[in-house]
Amino acid sequence: MIVLNSKKRLINLLIVLVCGIIIFILDLGSTGLVDETPPLFAAAARAMSESGDWLTPKVNGIFRFDKPPLIYWLMGFFYSLPNNEIWDIFGTLSARLPSALASLFLTLMIGDTLFCWPQKSDRQILTPIVASLGFALSPLIIIWSRTAVSDALLTGTLGISLLLFWRRMASDNNDQCISAWVFLGFAILVKGPVAFVLVLLTITSFLFCQKNWKILLSKINPKKGFLITTLISIPWYILELLKEGKPFWDNFFGYHNFQRYTSVVNNHAEPFWFFIYIMILASLPFTPFLYHGIFKTFKDFFKSSKENCNVTETLYTYSLCWLTSVLIFFSLSATKLPSYWLPAIPAAALLMSNSFISLKNINKSYLYFWIFNILILFGLSIAFFFSNIWLSSINDPEMPNLASELISSGIIFKAKLFFSSFTLIAIILFSLKSKNILLYLQILLLIGQSYLMSPIRKLADTSRQLPLRNISKLILDIREGRETLAMIGIRKPSLHYYSRQIVFYEPNTEEGLINLSERLNTDRRENYEDQPDYEYKSLLLVIDEYSTRRKLWSKINHHKLGKFGIYNLWRIQKSDLKKYSRFLVKSGYKSDWENRKVEKF
Repeated sequence: MIVLNSKKRLINLLIVLVCGIIIFILDLGSTGLVDETPPLFAAAARAMSESGDWLTPKVNGIFRFDKPPLIYWLMGFFYSLPNNEIWDIFGTLSARLPSALASLFLTLMIGDTLFCWPQKSDRQILTPIVASLGFALSPLIIIWSRTAVSDALLTGTLGISLLLFWRRMASDNNDQCISAWVFLGFAILVKGPVAFVLVLLTITSFLFCQKNWKILLSKINPKKGFLITTLISIPWYILELLKEGKPFWDNFFGYHNFQRYTSVVNNHAEPFWFFIYIMILASLPFTPFLYHGIFKTFKDFFKSSKENCNVTETLYTYSLCWLTSVLIFFSLSATKLPSYWLPAIPAAALLMSNSFISLKNINKSYLYFWIFNILILFGLSIAFFFSNIWLSSINDPEMPNLASELISSGIIFKAKLFFSSFTLIAIILFSLKSKNILLYLQILLLIGQSYLMSPIRKLADTSRQLPLRNISKLILDIREGRETLAMIGIRKPSLHYYSRQIVFYEPNTEEGLINLSERLNTDRRENYEDQPDYEYKSLLLVIDEYSTRRKLWSKINHHKLGKFGIYNLWRIQKSDLKKYSRFLVKSGYKSDWENRKVEKF
């Protein structure tokens, strides 16, 4: 490690910290939870905090074995802080902070690693900032770092672990640092064995490229380190297996790990090259520089392989191994989701910074890449100027007036103004042959995402989530005798989160009506905060506007208690529901709830 001015290092970290706070923390709790998955995480974490059961995640009276507990523990910690309901009125700040902080710390780690180990002849303070912003400003990172799910936490813990492994190998010190293995243990507690597999693939492929691989392997101390990782990550799995047995094994390992990898789950089938597309989207609007950074790293690697290369100058080679490991591993997976690419984005940001270094000289490559990038920016500007074309194609049943609200709120106008100005400034900087044009545009993008994303989030919350919060409040106010609560049609886990009640979810089909009638008699469910009275004469029913138009449901006698957005709240008598259910059974319809995994959380 090069001896550096600690003051400059501190300034570098402060700059990155301020940028990270703007991107990840600002207005984090100002909107409600976004269906469908975040309310499940938030409900499980809040249940842990309030019930005192920190071992087994539960949602809506059902075990939730899809993810290990670290994400729930961290969310639950924030829910447990004093006066949480005052400083976190929507419950979203507590649920989103683990993701946001994980991304913030990884952003700092990326900047600090490049500052402490400048690559090749680069000695500028700007490169670490470019790399940090390259990660933080990725559209996928911005979205998932402000979402109450486990993907950003996995990216943070895994990314920090991988960077610490490289720092250990690049360090001249002989101390037995095991922090990389500690963070690997945390990563396994976030998403399971996939974290270990990705680290193993990255380090193995990197060591395979190094002549002194035995020395580098000894530096990371695999025997002691693996023991540390095991002691951190394995105990929960053992305790859960002893407590819950086969259901935990089948659900977590069988379904959420093995089956997801070997077969298509939840209709998430994509072509083998799916993540090539995602890699392009995840690096916008600076995608050309990622591909240039990959090409430059390949070129430098083949050149250095003929020479004795210092391990301190192998960060980009290591990043390429990292990115390739994620790409190959998830491309082979039968189930593919955009979020699977998140663990590769830190490596992509480092490779992008390699492009920044090499394009500082004004040459043909500089001209070609910036012309290409300006065309991308120009295309984004044009897309907003012709927004009427694609706005008319938006068809979200939960936000039927979204297109008109986007226009009336002024968001589309702001987007036109920003991206046209952004493109114009890029052209001016390009004309002036600015060597730091990438950094300047990143700063503008940092300002722009605050300028645009905040009103978009608030508009989406008002249109999509506010009606569910309002109807949940109404339920709490008018519930009689611990009535059972059901939701028909559009399935919204946030109803359970905000109402704090057991909710039976069913489709608006004939089978759904029969299912609901039968489940009210046999599917006895409760949790620490709600024990419904299944014998009570009536039940509350939340039903969306589209479902009410079906004769099936409109024929049932009901008392309309309120309406918010597209959601109606009815009170119906169980006797009426049972009567109609018997009629449907006689007409040839059958229940199917026992043959499917009902509300598998």
